[in-house]
Amino acid sequence: MTDLVATVGQSLLQLALLVALAPALSGLVKTTKAWLQGRTGPPLWQPYADLVKLLRKDMVVPEHASWVFRWAPAASAAAISVAALLVPAAGRAAPLSLWGDAIAFVGLFALARFVLALAALDTASAFGGIGASREVAVAALAEPALLLGLFAVAMRTGTTDLSAMSDWIATHGSAAIAPSQILAFVALAIVVITETGRVPVDNPDTHLELTMLHEGMLLEYSGRALGIVLWSTQLKQIALFALLVALFAPGAAPSGPAESALAVATSFAKIAVLGLAVALVESANAKLRILRLPELLGTASALAALALVTELLLP
Repeated sequence: MTDLVATVGQSLLQLALLVALAPALSGLVKTTKAWLQGRTGPPLWQPYADLVKLLRKDMVVPEHASWVFRWAPAASAAAISVAALLVPAAGRAAPLSLWGDAIAFVGLFALARFVLALAALDTASAFGGIGASREVAVAALAEPALLLGLFAVAMRTGTTDLSAMSDWIATHGSAAIAPSQILAFVALAIVVITETGRVPVDNPDTHLELTMLHEGMLLEYSGRALGIVLWSTQLKQIALFALLVALFAPGAAPSGPAESALAVATSFAKIAVLGLAVALVESANAKLRILRLPELLGTASALAALALVTELLLP
């Protein structure tokens, strides 16, 4: 009973931190990107203001939509929230590490995507169908690369448990650095950019129907439902960034309250550095044509597969 209470408490704490800081990460990327491009840009807290404005409004339901459209935002947010609890943070094991591993992590993200794609088709909107088909097509290329990249790390650490993988890398320190790890990092970095809908794969700030991927599925949403979807998208972004930190730059497990606070601050500082790197990549690159995306994701899959082969040949 005590273990269950501790697990629930840790889950609520980690989820609260990720949910609270997810808009800040999005704001950091936008502000940095504007600064790099010589623009004033929005303030750091603008995503919070946008979410508050949306959550205070009612939702407009399309004429042909069913219950699928109404419940899809909540189902997607729930799947992403559970996936976020599978990621180890601040040197501690993930709250739900005993309930799922890397395969479950990828599966939950796939479930969230499937629900939103189904809702986009449920509206009988032409642009919703286009956005859903593009999102699913990109996912068919991104998810194998994500699994291969995680399997490459799992091959080196001997487990698919994300917490155990992070602990193994933190314990071995510089000895954990290997060619397979470098290849897996590059592959997963490409996949993370794809999964979060960042440039050069997608532009989350655009509203041009003919170029949108993820945003195309959300055209019919408004008000509170749109706020939930946007917040869950930001949560997915910070969860993926936290995964990169946990697998390639983990910290030692804290032993006291002071060390725990320092570990949390260090972990989110590393996530902020990744956000700055994403802003730099977006400022230095233009959005790719959609027909060029298979080449980019194929490169990620090839690098992840090469990481697996390298780990087998050079353990």
